[in-house]
Amino acid sequence: MKREGHGKKLSYYDWGTTPFFALQHDKRVSYCLFVPETYEEESDKRYELIVLIHGTERGASKYRDSFVDFANSYDCIVLAPLFPVGLCGPGELDNYKLIKQGDFRFDNLLLEMVNEVNAKYRLASEKFFLHGFSGGGHFTHRFFYLHPHRLHAISIGAPGVVTLLDTSLNWWTGVKDIEAQFGISIDWEQLKQVKVQMVVGDQDKQTWEITIPEDSSWWMTGANDAGATRIERLNALKASFEKHSIHCEFCLVPGIAHDGWAVLDDVKRFFANTLKSLKG
Repeated sequence: MKREGHGKKLSYYDWGTTPFFALQHDKRVSYCLFVPETYEEESDKRYELIVLIHGTERGASKYRDSFVDFANSYDCIVLAPLFPVGLCGPGELDNYKLIKQGDFRFDNLLLEMVNEVNAKYRLASEKFFLHGFSGGGHFTHRFFYLHPHRLHAISIGAPGVVTLLDTSLNWWTGVKDIEAQFGISIDWEQLKQVKVQMVVGDQDKQTWEITIPEDSSWWMTGANDAGATRIERLNALKASFEKHSIHCEFCLVPGIAHDGWAVLDDVKRFFANTLKSLKG
């Protein structure tokens, strides 16, 4: 079924809040989109891309839906990946957070999703906006280290565990061996070109989920050294950025605990300001 009045290539379900599409490069993962109703195939108008990375709860479509008004107002397409629980074993929750696990490279899977979207729609550039909260915050700052040239701006929301931009510590506590781990060396100058926000609630102080015990698969020396709470760990991440002259907007949201939906107004403000600066 084709969408009336919108050309010949896209179907009815390629506009608005779309279904989940299996990534053709690897059908074990998928993504959904929001495409503004005003998108027209025959137009030359181009759209910025907003990528929203879910947390452990896998609320991909809810994040997508929360950006509908923003996307309509600022001429953006929204991409929300879904990295299911259990990709690397029954009940396994954390697969995407450290970028690679098993035979998966989640940074490359996201880039393949962006490629599919770019092949179907008119994107403004190869660069995009990236936000993730909690588990999505894990992914966001680590993706930034590997692919800053693909990013206009990032918003890092309350990750429970951080990889400091510290060249004296091995992955995942630091980035000393990042080239050996991923085959990519850090482009320090390009990191400075990306707008960075860090956002966390001022009541996000629980530690039960983020303290790493020595019998955990995540355990390594220094695993808990960045601080006890998400606020402390995000401050440590900020300090590690600033040592390399990477400016960060640090947003401590009053009255909010660990709630990704409650910080989105601040994320949207940050992205809106960056979009305006891009357009001069």
